[in-house]
Amino acid sequence: MAIRRTVGKGGNYRSTESGAGMTAKGVAAYNRKTGGNLKTAVTEKNPSKMRKKRRKSYCSRSAGQMRMHNINCSKTPDKRICKARRRWRC
Repeated sequence: MAIRRTVGKGGNYRSTESGAGMTAKGVAAYNRKTGGNLKTAVTEKNPSKMRKKRRKSYCSRSAGQMRMHNINCSKTPDKRICKARRRWRC
């Protein structure tokens, strides 16, 4: 039995080289499927007040994931979480 990989399927996810995370197309597909309110990454330098809070929240959560999984981005910068954190400017 083959293992399915969702990364790269249908253009819904960014490659690790392009910063990881979901594309706008992927976010729209997810929201259609679940009726959710998912948003894309906050990548600008000076976001508005609410987007600044989202960035801070994401950065805190992802830092906790890195600690939990013993990931050191200075040693392994090609990990998906490291690329995503760099894209979010954490």
